Parts: sequence; C-alpha cells; structure tokens
Amino acid sequence: MTSNTTQTPPAYLAPIDWHGLTKFAEKGRSNPEIRGKNNVRTVAQGQFRTLTYVGTHEPVVVDEPLHLFGEDTAPAPGEVALSGLGGCLAVGISAVAAWKKIKLSKLEVLIEADIGNPAAWGAGGAEMQPAQMGFQDIRVKVLIEGDASRAELDEIVRHANFYSPVANTMRNPISFSISLAD
Repeated sequence: MTSNTTQTPPAYLAPIDWHGLTKFAEKGRSNPEIRGKNNVRTVAQGQFRTLTYVGTHEPVVVDEPLHLFGEDTAPAPGEVALSGLGGCLAVGISAVAAWKKIKLSKLEVLIEADIGNPAAWGAGGAEMQPAQMGFQDIRVKVLIEGDASRAELDEIVRHANFYSPVANTMRNPISFSISLAD
C-alpha cells in the first residue's frame, strides 16, 4: 500500500546576513589586529544579588542559590558565564554554517561544568591558589541539524569552537587587572 502523504520540509532557523558576514570577515582579514571593546556596569543590590547593565538592554540579574546564602532569584555568576559561552558558540556555529551556505534547522548548546567554592570567595575558607578555583572542567555538547552531513556539521562545530572568543577566553590565560575606581 502506498501513502499519499507529503513530507513537510524542515523549518530552518532564520539565517544571518551572508553579505554582511563576508564584509565583516574581510574587515578582519585586512586588519587582524583590530579589537572591539565590551563594557558593563554591575551594581550590587544586597546579599549576593546584582544587576549588570549592558548597553541599553534590560539588566542581567545575578544571584546565588539559597545554599550559598543568596536569594536564588536569578542564575549564579558561573551559570551566567556559561550562558555567555553557550551564546558565543551558537553565534559562531551559525556564522560558520552561513559562511558555508548550510541551513540549520536545530541548534542547541548544552554545557555542564565542574566548579567549587571551598575558598568561600576568599572569606575565610580553604587556602587555595587561583588555578584551583573557578571552573575545573567544562563539557559542551551541541545538538545540531541542517542540510548537511553529520561530518560537515561536526566540522562546523569544531571550526566555530576553535575561533570562539569566549571559549578561547576560558581556555587561555589572559591579562587581567583589578583596582579601585577613581
């Protein structure tokens, strides 16, 4: 018995501007030393709840869970850092797919990380060295579907990971300074 049902084509994610992407890429090729700048302002509200202002957007709210003496009104700082990683990887994967003219129908970035705080933020906890604190292991899985083979999609993910600004910030030591404001 044959079926007369028609197969629905996959719904693709909204594409990015391919021409704009290629112009942006050319700008980077012609001036590889170019740097942008990110600025944010974080304001403490009390206990561990903070509001971080980024441009003209609604503030990013950060808190700690109840077991860490917060009010659990928002994600913890580490979770927000991981959300930045997930967002950056998704942007990169989308850009590389667009560059290769591959349409994506699904993209999810799943991140799991090991973090501890035995130093209690330096407030009388365990004596530790900086390398012993913060994320100790980050594991990322990408759910991706599109009009390409699994091998092509895997190459897109690997390529985007290699060039991800946030992933590289987490992987590589960077210059960091902190001081009192004037």
